[in-house]
Amino acid sequence: MPVLVITGTGTEVGKTVATAAIAAAAVAAGRSVAVLKAAQTGVRPDEPGDADEVARLAGAVTATELARYPDPLAPATAARRAGRTPVHPHDVAEAAQKLATEHDLVLVEGAGGLLVRFDAAGGTLADAARLLRAPVLVVASAGLGTLNTTELTARELQSREVELLGVVIGSWPDSPDLASRCNLADLPLVAGAPLLGALPTGAGSLAPADFRSMAPGWLAPRLDGTWDAEAFRVREAPWPACGSKSAVEHRRGTPGPTREW
Repeated sequence: MPVLVITGTGTEVGKTVATAAIAAAAVAAGRSVAVLKAAQTGVRPDEPGDADEVARLAGAVTATELARYPDPLAPATAARRAGRTPVHPHDVAEAAQKLATEHDLVLVEGAGGLLVRFDAAGGTLADAARLLRAPVLVVASAGLGTLNTTELTARELQSREVELLGVVIGSWPDSPDLASRCNLADLPLVAGAPLLGALPTGAGSLAPADFRSMAPGWLAPRLDGTWDAEAFRVREAPWPACGSKSAVEHRRGTPGPTREW
């Protein structure tokens, strides 16, 4: 099934802009794309949500939102406070399956991290991914602290037998510090999956036409892009910066199996 589930290691890591870049690259490759926001929180009824932002940046995509709650909280809490029906994992799976019959690629964007609760029963995006039998892409931050949250997310997916397609850095700084540069080698190791892209800081503020033309250059071929992880690492973190060359090579790890999606 042509469905990719996109989660973050937490909030404010660039998940929506990364989703837009993936959508833009897929559209540029000639694919029809739908974006499904499982639950939108913290947005008024008259405000554009994350799915609308993806459509603004990426262009010709179908943008769908299952539910919207006004408080900027976890979906289960926001639904309870608003006295509204929560979203359940099977709702997400059913909506994605329907969109998949009409589009080449469906991007399912979660809310915050992988285990943010949708409902009182504890349903999460991970449950929806398992119902869909879809791979998950993790959007992570670049700097200090990202290794822990990325590895915890990867381990949770592994425990649920859900495939981790790879990791995308949601915002790569103009002047990366030592932690960010070393994390280019360490992120694939702790995730057990390849690094599949890095978006520049401020990508979401680009004019939509510029965003669409540049997006493929931020993403690896597995995401319909042209970005090369090794070339990026060599340019941004030459081997003396994070230890010996042999140590860096060891930390790169081995990417997981390729999956068609």
